[in-house]
Parts: sequence; structure tokens; C-alpha cells
Amino acid sequence: MPAMSPSPVHTLLPPEITVLERGWLSANNILFIGQRDTALVDTGYCSHADQTVELVRASLDGRALDRVLNTHLHSDHCGGNAALQRAWPALRTAIPPGQAPHVRHWDPYALSYTPTGQECPPFRFDTVLEPGSSVMLGDKPWQVHAAPGHDPHSVVLFEPRARLMISADALWENGFGVVFPELEGERAFAEVAATLDLIEKLAPAVVIPGHGAVFADAPRALEVARRRLDGFVRNPEKHALYAAKVLLKYKLLEWQQISMADLSAWAAATPYFGMLRERHFGDQPEPEWLGSLAGELVRSGAAVRQGEMLHNA
Repeated sequence: MPAMSPSPVHTLLPPEITVLERGWLSANNILFIGQRDTALVDTGYCSHADQTVELVRASLDGRALDRVLNTHLHSDHCGGNAALQRAWPALRTAIPPGQAPHVRHWDPYALSYTPTGQECPPFRFDTVLEPGSSVMLGDKPWQVHAAPGHDPHSVVLFEPRARLMISADALWENGFGVVFPELEGERAFAEVAATLDLIEKLAPAVVIPGHGAVFADAPRALEVARRRLDGFVRNPEKHALYAAKVLLKYKLLEWQQISMADLSAWAAATPYFGMLRERHFGDQPEPEWLGSLAGELVRSGAAVRQGEMLHNA
């Protein structure tokens, strides 16, 4: 089951905001309960969708959920959309505009689900989150800012009066999300740097990240993120290795355990794995490369191997 743990920094948030801090398979869910309506930012992964509905329903205390907003359309941020739309049929959903055509004509490849070997049930959307606009959340206007890098279509949300930011995967307390355009051969590290500059300029007092606890020391987080980015720029293979381990660990979180044979079959059917190996690790045969990735997860304490079975730790 996904983890939910309170953070002392949550006391710095206004009463209309409830942060449902989830485990790494699901992004955090940020619930706004205002006088006018209710809204949820990001909805977690599909295998946790039933629990997401239960958590939101309990937090609403009898009210309906009126709106869902997605910071971007990676599977861990929008995988609960369909279940929430079934639970509250009048629910309105807002997504960043860049991939709206792919949602309208549901294209799991263009939406990254097939390339990453992940799942996301089809959902509908009603409107888009245009960068440069504002959206009402908890009866207060939040600015919508483009935040490309991790995902070219991602946005962050900022409430300037209290200087609160929903940073999605653009900034965590100890880093940021995999820069997926780089895996496809596109140059996106500069976009990550520009997004970090934007966050620094906005100077949030409290950051609600896509993963991990709410935190208040944005300058420190930005320093950590820039050091990490500099390491990736200097050594793109380091980023590729990080991305491969993240994709593998993510699926292991979903499966909990898998045989090495089934893992090999999944890797062979997952385009991003093929791209990563060909571009950065082409000198290693696929079985050896996959075994080395599993070994790194075991050494880091993220997995346990027993014979031909790999278990989530």
C-alpha cells in the first residue's frame, strides 16, 4: 500500500490544503477544500486508484470532488484520473495543453505509457492549464507556470501571496525527476536549468513536491538540484544509468517481485530500455546489462535478489 506520512512543515500550509503524501509509485495528491469548490492536484498511479478515491472521499467529509488538475501526464500523476471521474461523474479535469490531442484521441505511446512500460487507464479532460494564466484553488488564485525539463509539457503552480508552490517533479527536496526528453535524444538539461531559475525567481516559502515531504528550504533544494544537474550535464551516461534504475525500480514497486526471465521480457518490450542501452550501454549484452541494473538496486538496498527472483525492498 502507498505510504502516507505527515510532515511538520504541513503546519505551514493554510487550512484549505491537505497534502496526501504517497509512496514513490504514486505522486503526492494535493487536495483543496474551498468555499466555492474542491479540487485535487495530481492523482497517483492506477494500481493505487481505489485507495486514492478512498483517501480523497474521507478527506472531503461528505463534499463532492469538483475538479482534478494534473501538473503533467506521467502515469504516477494522472493514473487515478479515470477512477476519480467514475466516482464523481460531474468532475471537471484540467491538464497542460501540450498533450491534449493525445488524450482526446487516446494515444498511450505519445503519452509515454507504452515507451516506459507503464499503465494509465484512459480519461477525459475538460480544459487546459495554460501557462501564464491563473486558476482558483481553495478560493485563491494560483499562477500556472511552464516548467519543462523532466517533461516538456509540465507546469508548476504558485500562490504568490503566501509564496506556496506545487513543484511536481521539477524540484524535490533532494533533486528532480528523470529528464525524459534526454532519453529520446532531445537536449533538455538546459530546460531543467531554466525551470530551476524560474523557481528561484519566484522564491517559494513552502514547496509541495510531486514526491516526498513538503519542505521550506527551497534555496537548499535548488542548490542540491543544480549540483545534480551539473553532474548529468558533465556525464550524460550517469543520467542514463539513473533513468534505467528508476524505470526498473518503478516497475518493481508495482510488481513487488518478478523473475529475471519475466524482467528480461518486460525490458525487451519497453522501448525506453532499448534506447538507453543502445545509446549509452551498447557494448553490454542485454542480459548482462539488465543483471547489472538489478545488482545496483540490490547494492543500494532498493531490491533483494533470491535466486532468479527480484523482490522489492
